[in-house]
Amino acid sequence: MSYGHLDAYSRLLRGAHEAAATGQSSPDSPRTLITASWRRSLAAGIDPDGRSAPLVCESADVVEIREAHPLRPLLPLFAQTLSGLADEADHVMIVTDRDGRVLWREGKGGILRNADQVGLADGHHWGEYMAGTNGIGTALATGRPVHVYSEEHLMRVLHVWSCSAAPISDPESGDVIGCVDVSGIARSLHPATVALVSATAKLAESQLAVQMHERDERLRRRYESLRNRGGILLSPTGRVISGDPMGRLGDRLPLSGQRMILRDGSVAFLEPFCDGYLLRDTPSATPPTLRLTCLGEGTPTADLGERPRQLSLRHAEILALLALHPQGLSADQLSFHLYGDDGNPVTIRAEIHRLRGQLGEVLAAKPYRLVCPVEADFLDVRRLLDSGDTAALAAAYPGPLLPRSESPDIRREREELEAQVRACLLRHGSPDDLWTYAQTPNGRDDYQILERLSALPPTDPRSAAARARLFP
Repeated sequence: MSYGHLDAYSRLLRGAHEAAATGQSSPDSPRTLITASWRRSLAAGIDPDGRSAPLVCESADVVEIREAHPLRPLLPLFAQTLSGLADEADHVMIVTDRDGRVLWREGKGGILRNADQVGLADGHHWGEYMAGTNGIGTALATGRPVHVYSEEHLMRVLHVWSCSAAPISDPESGDVIGCVDVSGIARSLHPATVALVSATAKLAESQLAVQMHERDERLRRRYESLRNRGGILLSPTGRVISGDPMGRLGDRLPLSGQRMILRDGSVAFLEPFCDGYLLRDTPSATPPTLRLTCLGEGTPTADLGERPRQLSLRHAEILALLALHPQGLSADQLSFHLYGDDGNPVTIRAEIHRLRGQLGEVLAAKPYRLVCPVEADFLDVRRLLDSGDTAALAAAYPGPLLPRSESPDIRREREELEAQVRACLLRHGSPDDLWTYAQTPNGRDDYQILERLSALPPTDPRSAAARARLFP
């Protein structure tokens, strides 16, 4: 489109925009895509005189959400295909999540300073219902690539900008998971830019499909190694991977709990298998048990009957809290238990999403809770405190609960458990029990424990070792 045509279109848009903003009719209207978006935006209460997209996530929260987001591994692809355009033409490249929250951006210093003024920056929300008509929000609302030019934006402050954006869908679930956008000053961003942005989104979806097929193949190999291959192998979102040669389930099965009624009226039972599920005609004799190991200085793990999986500290904290609260916790409650008053439920939801990708349906929502039998070393120690078996108690306690955790609830549980174990062993423990406790991180330099051990006969090597620690 020539500059002359752009000027004429801008004049038409200004009149139509003024009419829409004041609730009047106009003989001239922009294209249907924009007219519909203006209606949605005004119905959502967007102020045409707003100054910026709202900031909804602080920097620390953005970092957490980025780490959990499936588009994070594809950032080099976006940079390779689009950042050159940003460098050459003074544009900014934006990648958002499915809601329109900015997670990443790239551009030169000058354009980034301009972008900061309107909220084209990390943590700002560009959904239509938060920022009105714009490339990101309208692409997400319509589910297709769009170019939004200058006065087509609902907020007047954006009339010096134009943007091309395209949504990105996850081939695993079929859901939109993000959006890629290139924005710049109105006359510098050619409408054809939307074709390049759309091609980049398709390339990203292709890469996600490759990753999905690689995961499928790893899961299929594990399935085929079973001696009894009974059951149909499903992906974490219910895609049929293997075991249904007649195709009676179709391509995907909507997951709805452990007991499911299929399309033909038959009943089947869902059980976790590695990173997916097995669908069986009869339930397993015993449901899978989640075993948590969180005591001591080693890396915390979770075991669902396959091999133990190492856990990040944050995931170990979440699972420990859910094991301590079997009735379940809301996102707000879990956030408070983890972070205190500084918690943010948005961060919790992102972590739960990642954790469910590892453990599957054993982690339910509304409220978040564990829906399988749960065993944990710290729960074992709790029970042994009431049993009177000090030898078993000492052997079961290798050290504090998640010693690196700063979670208020985990810290409280850790301190109480340590105090109770120590007190029980000091009151009732044998020298063997005390010596076992003396090998734990807190027991190594515990004065009372070492004093008791140093009183053993001089011929007992534990006495000499205790005295050496007392008087180094």
